[in-house]
Amino acid sequence: MTQLVKVQNFVVSRDGFGAGEDQTLDRPFGHADPGTMFAWAGATASWPNRTDPGGTRGLDDYLTRDFAHNIGAEIMGANKFSPHRGPWQNHDWQGWWGDEPPFHTPVFVLTHHERPSFTLSDTTFHFVNGDPADALALAKKAAQGKDVRIGGGATTIRAFLDADLIDTLHVAVSPVELGHGVALWKSPDELLDRFHVDVVPSASGVTHHLFWRK
Repeated sequence: MTQLVKVQNFVVSRDGFGAGEDQTLDRPFGHADPGTMFAWAGATASWPNRTDPGGTRGLDDYLTRDFAHNIGAEIMGANKFSPHRGPWQNHDWQGWWGDEPPFHTPVFVLTHHERPSFTLSDTTFHFVNGDPADALALAKKAAQGKDVRIGGGATTIRAFLDADLIDTLHVAVSPVELGHGVALWKSPDELLDRFHVDVVPSASGVTHHLFWRK
């Protein structure tokens, strides 16, 4: 079985931004409202944080439910882990994810400022100062034959796309416009030289773009 490098359920605004600007500890997405951008996933029956019964079914639910399927490791950028810039000042702060991070796999954080690995529940965070290929080699080994997810943000996904290291890509385009922020693309057509794509609108208002390598 082929070990795939995947992007799953990554959300961008209608104008192509994966996050807003002016990220802070209290606002991980900057001026963007994640509640609005991720409303389609949060409404599904399979949303892992759901506390009340019910939820939507259909394509949105299938994609939410499939998020953890066969994933053995994740790679994320430093600003998906933390808003801090520069050298780490406080190793006691262990990211936005709480005592039970949602990854349940090794996570490799791309950073210019390494720090010791640590474990929260069944997730171990490793900090890698290297290029995408270096991080991917570590993640593939840790995944033990399972797939590797490139978790974001947009800058990190773009770096892996530019290095031609992604096999499949699912981007949910939200109907909101941000105007400025951290861009994944100007147009999804930028990827059509290397990927096939299915574009599927959902009743939730998002449009799912499902890319796979030619």
